[in-house]
Amino acid sequence: MKWIYLGDVIEQRREKYSCEESLPIRGVSRDGFIPPKQKDADLSKYNIFYKYDFVFNPARMELNSIALNIELTKGMCSSLYEVFSVNTSIVLPEYLNLFIKRGEFARQCEYIGSGSAREYCRVGNISEIKVPIPIKNNEPDLSKQQELVDTYNGLKALAEQNEALIKPLSEACQAYIFDCKKKYSEVKLGKHIEEYDVKNSDNKIKAVKSVSVTKEFKDTNAKVDKNNLQGYKLVPPNHLSYVQTTKNEKCFANALNTSDETYVVTQVNKVIFSKDNNVLNIEFLHLIFKGVEFDRYALFNSWGSARETFDWKELCRVLIPLPPPEVQQAIVNLYNCAEEAKKIAAESRKKMKTLCPALVQKAING
Repeated sequence: MKWIYLGDVIEQRREKYSCEESLPIRGVSRDGFIPPKQKDADLSKYNIFYKYDFVFNPARMELNSIALNIELTKGMCSSLYEVFSVNTSIVLPEYLNLFIKRGEFARQCEYIGSGSAREYCRVGNISEIKVPIPIKNNEPDLSKQQELVDTYNGLKALAEQNEALIKPLSEACQAYIFDCKKKYSEVKLGKHIEEYDVKNSDNKIKAVKSVSVTKEFKDTNAKVDKNNLQGYKLVPPNHLSYVQTTKNEKCFANALNTSDETYVVTQVNKVIFSKDNNVLNIEFLHLIFKGVEFDRYALFNSWGSARETFDWKELCRVLIPLPPPEVQQAIVNLYNCAEEAKKIAAESRKKMKTLCPALVQKAING
């Protein structure tokens, strides 16, 4: 391992846009490249960047507002940004990106930034930061750098692949539900559901949840005395809870308990379950409730002066399609695939934040 100054392996690019060709414009944030915010700007002042160049906002380096271009052959950015290329015979741009996309690098930039009204961290400033370079036979070990990059890219690819699945799977799920309305007769929901109104009278259940507008259970942000939960309602597994008021929520806020644990919710919520899950799958019902079409229906059929509510009586009047159990389960399985993809993507993104410093530390330790 050898530590070298960043300035020894980077060179600032100062090329301006010539207006002779149409080029994509990019802004930069801590999460990478973003669409430009400013319109009708004087493009003649814009900076040019090429593939494997780094583009950064010198006024936001404490936020890690820097991105490596691995997508565009050529692009341009605001003249307020700075661009630098990398000497690839010594360090791979992707390896350098692992070093740069760490919280420690952002803290260093904040420390060395200078200015009066606003602190800037320019190419000249970051050139003084040292970078660890793997060495083999007294030469830069590019294969070792590539090995670390491949490890990171593998996790990144896993996140991106699963993120690409979420939208089409979710849209297909709602499309199948819509198709059910054409193929199967509708029934009144009240014939197939019952209210579950059981209080936490012995105060044994401490898992307090709120029903979010994202239609899932979340840990409540309210100050709750967990030693005094006798008035809260129980939500056992495979039971659904919903918020009766709709004006503030602007949707039919509901959540299904898919865990093996019993939750408690505020007593103003309703809790329901399916009379026969082999006739009406509660997960299938939850998918109907998750659709924006049902939100519109619930909002339209909410009543009240001070507070508009979609009460139990209105819920029982709802007409829903009732396909065979195997069709309901197939749609639920499709939804669960989308949720699993979402979970894997989220976990991968979370791990990526800690993987960069871990890989750099591995390079340091050899």
